[in-house]
Amino acid sequence: MKKDLNSILKQYGMDTEGTPFGNGHINDTYILPGEPRKILQRINTSVFRDPNAVMENVCAVTAYLSDIIRKEGGDPMRETLTVVPTLDGRPYCMTPEGDVYRMYLFIENAVSLDRADDPETFAMSARAFGKFQKQLADFPAHTLHEVIPNFHNTADRLRQFREALEKDAVGRAASVKPEIDFVLSHADCVSRVVDGIADGSIPLRVTHNDTKLNNVMLDEVTHEPVCVIDLDTVMPGSLLYDVGDALRFGASTGDEDETDLSKIEFDLTYFEAFIKAFLEAVGDSITARERELLPFSALLLTLECGIRFLTDYLNGDTYFRIHREHHNLDRCRTQFKLVADIEKKLEEMDAIVAKY
Repeated sequence: MKKDLNSILKQYGMDTEGTPFGNGHINDTYILPGEPRKILQRINTSVFRDPNAVMENVCAVTAYLSDIIRKEGGDPMRETLTVVPTLDGRPYCMTPEGDVYRMYLFIENAVSLDRADDPETFAMSARAFGKFQKQLADFPAHTLHEVIPNFHNTADRLRQFREALEKDAVGRAASVKPEIDFVLSHADCVSRVVDGIADGSIPLRVTHNDTKLNNVMLDEVTHEPVCVIDLDTVMPGSLLYDVGDALRFGASTGDEDETDLSKIEFDLTYFEAFIKAFLEAVGDSITARERELLPFSALLLTLECGIRFLTDYLNGDTYFRIHREHHNLDRCRTQFKLVADIEKKLEEMDAIVAKY
């Protein structure tokens, strides 16, 4: 590995030692000493099969953000990712074996957190992603590559589920009839956002698609959001995808694979903190229809995630990594419990959105 890193660093005109950094699950990451320090990452091409498309998206979005941040009087070297080009001006490089690496400037004096222990911390991610949406409101989202096709197309996720159900590859369908019935009872709502994008009632926007708190860098002193990171899944889509997925993960009272479903609820305190901060940050760049669907987005993205877990369970656990028997089934049940709780609270959630 050291030899590989040395050959990569030569393409950047660097001769230094890299140290493994962070705890990401997709890409291998190293921190490089110097002034300024830099981050070197190997792009996982089994997940991102077209690294050129990934980096074209990243470069387009970060260049646009840099210009906006500069005009707003901010510091683009700190408030968005900065891609470091190779000596010949490319945004990434390859080894003879086909491994793909890219380099960013390291964002100093900032930290990321894996989980919000209070609503105020959760609101920091809302502020960051709301600002991200506002700054990119006029970016031509249709010009971005769809690096993972149909990633949040819930109607297509339902189609894949029906195929898995019909095939029943490992004979599990008979044992999960309540979960199957739950999915099918929600079939009429899965197309609401994709249909809205298609008919123009919901704008096509730049979406981050991994809006967890740990993808926001926070100032290590003030804990204010500094920068949104991990732009590999930036694609064209709906603002509702980002809000819904953030709420699915951040407003749940339990872990994604909790087996005791009595511990799983949708926490309205966290929901309100997120919505207040997000709407303040996104300002008038959000449309009335998007605002109206914010509560529904939490339901939709949670349902979609549960459908994906159940589909994988029916297929024999071929996509998501599992750590125990029936792990994907536990995950899907957690998501469906959350969906059911969200449904009970939609009126209260609508009132909270109206309040802000």
